[in-house]
Amino acid sequence: MITESIISINDLGYDDFFESKRKELKLDGFEIARVIVEYKGAYKVKNETGEYLAKITGKQMFTASSREDYPAVGDWVAVTIPDKEHAVIHAILPRKTIIKRKQGTKNEIQIIATNVDVAFIVQAVDRDYNINRFERYFVLAKDGGVRPVIILNKSDLISREELNSKKEELKNKFGNIDLILTSAINNDGLVQLELYIEKGKTYCFLGSSGVGKSTLINKLIGDNLIETKDISDYYGRGRHTTTSREMYFLKSGGIVIDNPGMREVGIVDSEAGIDACFDKIKSLAQKCKYSDCTHTQEPGCAIISALKSGKIDKKEYSNYVNLKNESEYYEMTKIEKKQKDRQFGKFIKNVKGYLKKQGGKYSEE
Repeated sequence: MITESIISINDLGYDDFFESKRKELKLDGFEIARVIVEYKGAYKVKNETGEYLAKITGKQMFTASSREDYPAVGDWVAVTIPDKEHAVIHAILPRKTIIKRKQGTKNEIQIIATNVDVAFIVQAVDRDYNINRFERYFVLAKDGGVRPVIILNKSDLISREELNSKKEELKNKFGNIDLILTSAINNDGLVQLELYIEKGKTYCFLGSSGVGKSTLINKLIGDNLIETKDISDYYGRGRHTTTSREMYFLKSGGIVIDNPGMREVGIVDSEAGIDACFDKIKSLAQKCKYSDCTHTQEPGCAIISALKSGKIDKKEYSNYVNLKNESEYYEMTKIEKKQKDRQFGKFIKNVKGYLKKQGGKYSEE
């Protein structure tokens, strides 16, 4: 257990929402802690008394039906603390917000973080900058109820003209989105970033590997707690040693979560997030002739008409269609999986019934 100055549970982000959920679930007999690191098969949790290495109960493992039933960084959990170093997680309090993505080709969900107030979406202006990638991160954030904020990092690596051009492009695309320009080399924008972070609020840093997320967090902490490596100029890619999600607590009272870089930003069932990110296209969709319009070939499609007239950008439309298709495909395969699970469950039930009739013995006759 790490000895620290006295803190309250509210300093860790606990508020009336979680307290009301705790009472609803009748968890008054447990202590409450927050998950700050996720390891393979274990967690580190923190409350006002310290930090503990924690594991979930066997009952939780048995009853879990998906990854979302397991704790994640940012979660509030009900625990018992048998000694000064260990804790046992008995339940997860309902989440206020969640950021998740599709991982790999098997439609598996990866929870990035929970109970986050703001998602700092970080791109490096020299190599990583991509509007479509911003849109994907925005969908993940908004679908989970999290407010996205853009950080354009390494602003010292391009000219002022190029920087202004990118700022203008982002403002045109995302409207009044909050935008922070930073450089860890000359400390540009760091004061603005520090002022943005409020006490008791949780902020998650998202972006590809090598965009400078951990370096920015180190600057905020005031110490090199997170080990980082330099950018490889030969390959043009960042090399980063962060392999797990971890929560850090700033002297100002803000809470930040560092994440490993993401090569792919896979979309799950994110209908609400897509509509929130593409509100102009969503508004046009309501004028389509058919309620089930796919916005790709139907006559009377208001979106296709707007595309032909130049009212909406071709790249924006293309990304919208791709994201919708990803979300619908994920939802379709999820429904198919549930149907297969039900069919398998019915099969097992029938087998058990048959064996019971046979006196518990299997017969091939």
